[in-house]
Amino acid sequence: QVQLVESGGGLVQPGGSLRLSCAASGSIFSINVMGWYRQAPGKERELVATISTGDSTNYAGSAKGRFTISRDNAKNMVYLQMNSLKPEDAAVYFCYAHIMQYAYRSGYSNYWGQGTQVTVSS
Repeated sequence: QVQLVESGGGLVQPGGSLRLSCAASGSIFSINVMGWYRQAPGKERELVATISTGDSTNYAGSAKGRFTISRDNAKNMVYLQMNSLKPEDAAVYFCYAHIMQYAYRSGYSNYWGQGTQVTVSS
């Protein structure tokens, strides 16, 4: 079984920084795209950033210029460096990964972490 575990969430002041980490573990043969999504109370989950195996990145407009996504393929980890945080960035942040397992080498499946809370004080 594959598991994604996020860490690094917490309470920060507006303008502050936070670095989220996500570790993928289990019977992993390969990982394609990894990324971060977020969901604020009463709102739909939205994409924040994604990164490919070749380090090609995509960002939501609200994140571009302030957030940086990166990955460590050897460690099966993805990170999200968040700078200049705003109150509207407050949400539960979810790690995402598109993974092929050893037992299912013909296809990829989507996996999600349980989320980590990011709170930005007003």
